Amino acid sequence: MREWQRMVLFGAVGLLALWPADRALAVSVSGQSSTMLEWNNDAEEDTAVPVYEYLRLNVSDIDGSGLNFRFYGRLADDLANEVDADSRLYFAYLEKKNALPHLDFKLGRQFITTTGGASIMDGLSLQYRDLGPFTLTAFGGGDIGYYKGYDVKDLIDGIRLSGHFLDGLDASVSYLQKWEESELTHELFGLDLGYDYRDRLGLYGEWQFNYLANSLSYFNGGINLHWQPKWSLRLDYLYSLPVFSSTSIYSVFAVSEYQEASAEFSYNHGEGVRSFCRYAREMYEEVADANVVEIGVEKIRTDRFSGYLSGVWRDDPDGQDLYGVKVRSAFRFNSLLQAGIGAEIDVLDRRLEVEDETTSSRIWADATAYFSRKVNVEAKIERGESDLWDYFYRGRVRLNILF
Repeated sequence: MREWQRMVLFGAVGLLALWPADRALAVSVSGQSSTMLEWNNDAEEDTAVPVYEYLRLNVSDIDGSGLNFRFYGRLADDLANEVDADSRLYFAYLEKKNALPHLDFKLGRQFITTTGGASIMDGLSLQYRDLGPFTLTAFGGGDIGYYKGYDVKDLIDGIRLSGHFLDGLDASVSYLQKWEESELTHELFGLDLGYDYRDRLGLYGEWQFNYLANSLSYFNGGINLHWQPKWSLRLDYLYSLPVFSSTSIYSVFAVSEYQEASAEFSYNHGEGVRSFCRYAREMYEEVADANVVEIGVEKIRTDRFSGYLSGVWRDDPDGQDLYGVKVRSAFRFNSLLQAGIGAEIDVLDRRLEVEDETTSSRIWADATAYFSRKVNVEAKIERGESDLWDYFYRGRVRLNILF
C-alpha cells in the first residue's frame, strides 16, 4: 500500500470511528486544517508548484471512556510535475491514560523519541508510571522510512527508564534497535541527565552510543546559568558522528565527526527587549575549523512591533570570511493584519533535509491576515543565494482554519 493510500485509509478510519452510531455518543473534537500552495523557481528556470493539505485532528474522551484519537497528516502534489511532493501520515493513534492502574498506551502510527534514537513507528507503546521514582516505557512495531520503501520486515523496538530524583535531577536510560529485511541494522544506547538548581543553574548532558560500530555517536552537554533575572549565560558542547544502517555501504567507510563549542550571553532590558552575544567554534576533521560570532538585539512583540538586528562574523579559512547581517521587522497594524520584512546577507544558513539548501544570503517579505480568531492566511516570498546552488525564488500562501 502506498503512503498516500495508507494516510487516506488511516484518516477515513479515524473519521468513521468518530461518526456517532447514535446521538448519545459524546466526543470533544479540535484541530487545524492548513491548505498551502508553494511556488519554487531556480536559476535553471525550473518551476515547481507543490500544493499541500495538512490536517491535525484531536478527539478527546470518546464517549466518556478516556480514549483519545490523534491524527496528523498531509496530502500533496506538484501541479507542475517538477518535484516529488509526497503525502505523509505523521501520526494516527489511539491513546488512553490509566488503561490499567498506572499504565498508559498508544496504538497506531506515532513518533518515538529517546536519547538512544528516534523514529516514526506503526505499533504499540506502553508507559508504566509510579515505579517508585521511575517511569518505564516500552515500544515496538514497524519502522517507517519516508525516503525508502516501506516493508513489513522493517521493525523497531526499544525501552526507556526515566525518573526524577533529589528535587531537581532528571535522568533516563534508553535502548533502541532497528531491523531491515529481518536483519539487525541499528543498536543504540542512550543516557540523558539534567539537573536544575532553584531555577538558577541548569546542567544537562545527552549521550548516544552506537553498539554495532562500538563508538560514541552523539553527545550534547552544557551549563545554563541564570542567577539573576536580567541575564543568562549558556555554555554548550556538541559532538556528532553519523549513524548508518549496518547494511548500508556507507557503514564500511570512515565517516567524519563534527564538534561544536559555543557560548551565549543574554541580557534582558525589559518590555520584551534583550541583547545577546554568541560565539561558536565549528570543528571539522577534513576542513579547517570555523569561528562564528553574532552580536545583536531582539524585540519580542508586546504591542505592535517585533524584530531583531544582529551582526555576524564568520572566519572560515577553507571557505570564505563572511561579514554579514541579520535583520527582521514585523508590525501588527491592527487586529486584521501583520506584515514584515527580513534579510540575512552574507550569513551561512544550512538547511539539510532531502536536498542541500544551504544559502549565504536570503531576503523575504511576509504577511498574515486574520479574518477571525480561528481563520487566517499567511503569505511569504523569498529570494535565496548560495555559492553552490546559485539562487532561487520561493513563494508560499497558507490558509489556516482552527476548529
